[in-house]
Amino acid sequence: MTFAVCSITSLCMVSLSHAAHSTRDERKMDITKEHFGKTNDGQDVDVFTLTNKNGMKVKIMNYGGIITELRVPDKDGTMGDVVLGFDSLQSYLAGHPYFGCVVGRYANRIGKAKFTLDGVEYKITANDNGNQLHGGLKGFDKVVWKAEPVKGKNSVSLKLSYRSKDGEEGYPGNLSAKVVYTLGEKNELKMEYSATTDKRTVVNLTNHAYFNLAGAGNGDILGHELMIDANRFTPVDSVLIPTGELRDVQGTPMDFTAPRIVGERVNQKDEQLRLGLGYDHNWVLNRKGNSLSLAARVYEPTSGRMLEVLTKEPGIQFYCGNFLDGTKIGKGGKVYKYRYGFCLETQHFPDSPNKPDFPSTVLDPRKTYSTTTIYRFSTK
Repeated sequence: MTFAVCSITSLCMVSLSHAAHSTRDERKMDITKEHFGKTNDGQDVDVFTLTNKNGMKVKIMNYGGIITELRVPDKDGTMGDVVLGFDSLQSYLAGHPYFGCVVGRYANRIGKAKFTLDGVEYKITANDNGNQLHGGLKGFDKVVWKAEPVKGKNSVSLKLSYRSKDGEEGYPGNLSAKVVYTLGEKNELKMEYSATTDKRTVVNLTNHAYFNLAGAGNGDILGHELMIDANRFTPVDSVLIPTGELRDVQGTPMDFTAPRIVGERVNQKDEQLRLGLGYDHNWVLNRKGNSLSLAARVYEPTSGRMLEVLTKEPGIQFYCGNFLDGTKIGKGGKVYKYRYGFCLETQHFPDSPNKPDFPSTVLDPRKTYSTTTIYRFSTK
């Protein structure tokens, strides 16, 4: 497929008007757009490439808000793509396990695909063992978002917006959602989520990138070293719905308070690992207040790459690719096999609308849903 690459007109004007005063580094901070194809109903899909002065590159589609490529340096300075994805739009349209996308209205699971709000029971679409997963049959990962590129002095951003109509996938209220991806000069990808509604509803947004810090398709992630700043997690039942308990991680394979190799305990005879077929659980972060704080850190020793996840959210879902089975052919023809990628999904807890003791996910018409997560990359 041949892509017609075009620069954003407004950005070119800014670049030209300031060319005489721009430094070499500022000229490297850039955002471009390429046509990627059309959806099955004829909507145009574009890919926006954000590049910083260090050469870090992030590609994001307006379809699903999907991060299709994320290139960062290893310890020798060699750039590598560290997220799983596909080379063509058709591969995404054919179905995939939420590679790199924005998920909503409600990230993760809602038990029995229903919840009660203000005395009214809402039946939402079921797509996972009688439950709802990641927003239903056509969640935010499967819609075309309105995209607006923005170039700042020391950063480039892509603003995505989508209006989810009252009743979409069973949810109440017209929800206006926005996601802003920003790439700065410190090799950080910031994701700012916001939403407003005209009727009380529930909302829980996140990004579902699958990472492999050794490079997408370059083996499994069991040798990665993981730290999660959480003393508790939410155990699940047989269909991966939280029981409502907040359980201490101490003395269990769920303890990542100190860095541990992912594959070290993933096959232990533990009830929660059996139910999740490995790690596929929500951790209760050790955080106070609403400011950004470090939630998790991952290190891959062969490349020397490190990923730190900072968030304002109360929880994080660690998933180690238990359902990847080699049937998806990824970028460059590489096969995504069992546990070839991991996810760290910042979030409110699964099934919160049905768990009154969990932090609330209810959004009132007079309020604005707002949260931020940062992926910070470095080497050691």
